Amino acid sequence: MGGDFAPNNEVLGAIEAAKEKPDTLEIYLVGKESQINDLLRENKALLENIKVLDAPDVVSMDDSPTDTFKSKPNSSMNVAINLVKENKVHGVISAGNTGAFTTNSILKLGRIPGVGRPTIGALFPTDKGTALLCDVGAFVDCRPNHLYEFGVMGSVYMSHIHKIDKPKIGLLSVGEEKSKGNEVTIDAYKLLENSKLNFIGNVEGSDLLKGKSDIVLCDGFVGNILLKFAESFVWLMKSKLTHMANEGFFKKLWVGLISKTMKNVVGGFDYQKYGGVPLLGVNGVCIVGHGKSSPLAIKNMIFRAEEMVSKEINKAIEEYLKSNPLN
Repeated sequence: MGGDFAPNNEVLGAIEAAKEKPDTLEIYLVGKESQINDLLRENKALLENIKVLDAPDVVSMDDSPTDTFKSKPNSSMNVAINLVKENKVHGVISAGNTGAFTTNSILKLGRIPGVGRPTIGALFPTDKGTALLCDVGAFVDCRPNHLYEFGVMGSVYMSHIHKIDKPKIGLLSVGEEKSKGNEVTIDAYKLLENSKLNFIGNVEGSDLLKGKSDIVLCDGFVGNILLKFAESFVWLMKSKLTHMANEGFFKKLWVGLISKTMKNVVGGFDYQKYGGVPLLGVNGVCIVGHGKSSPLAIKNMIFRAEEMVSKEINKAIEEYLKSNPLN
C-alpha cells in the first residue's frame, strides 16, 4: 500500500511479473484486501501465482520511521516484512516510506552476522558502465568500520549480480591523497587499504561519472544528496537543451544527436530499469523502490529480489565477513 500510486501500480507490476514467470514466482500482495482484489478483477488477473494477504493499516510517507514499528504492527509494510521473518516468503519489496521500510526491516529481520550497519546501494551510469553508490540513505552517518562493510557488501553485490570480477572500490573524499578527508574517511582508508578488497584509494566527486571505480563509498547523508542532485542535474540539462532546440539554437541534425545523447544519460538514471535498490546487510532480501514507481519498476523490483535470492547474496556477504574479520 506504499508509494504515490498505491495500490494500483503495485498490483499492475505484480501482474506483469507473475505472467512473465508463472512457473518460478509466487507473489503475495499485502494490503487492503478488497482494493487489491478489485484491481485484480478489473485487470482479469486472478492468477494462481498471486496471493492476497489482508493488512488493514498503511504506513504513510509522513509517518515517523521508528514509530511505525509499534504504532502500526498491522500495516502492509510490517505484515510483509513478517512474512520474510517467518520464512514464508524469500524477499520483500516496497515503494513506500523508505525510512520506515529500512528501520522495520532491520528491527524485524536483524542484520547479517558481521554487519554493524546495513546500507542502501544505488546504481548510477558512468562512462565505463555502471557503478554502485553506498550508502544513499539508510543512515546519515557512519563509522570507519561501516564504510569497510559497505565495501564488502557492495563488492559481493557487483560481482554476483553485475558480473564484475574484483570490483574496484573508491572512497569518496575531498582529495585523492590518503591524508585528505575527515576523521571518518581517513580512518576508513586505513581499513580498506589493509583489506583484501580491490581498494583503489580516494575518489573525488569529479571521478564518479568517469567510471574510475565500480563502487563508491560514503555515508548516507552525502550519498543521498549526491544521488538526488544527479537526478535533478539530468532533468535540468534535458530541460535546457529542449528549450534551446525549440528556440532554434540547433539545426535539426544536432537536435537529433543531442536528444539521443540525453536519452542515454537519462536512461542511466532511470529507476524503472533497475526497479529498486537493495538494502544490503539485513538478514533477508529487501528491495527499496522509488515512491513514484511505475508498474514496470515494480515488476523489475520483484525480479531484483528474485535475483538476490537465487544468487544467495546474503550468504556470500556473511561468508566473506567471517573469513575476513576486522582486526
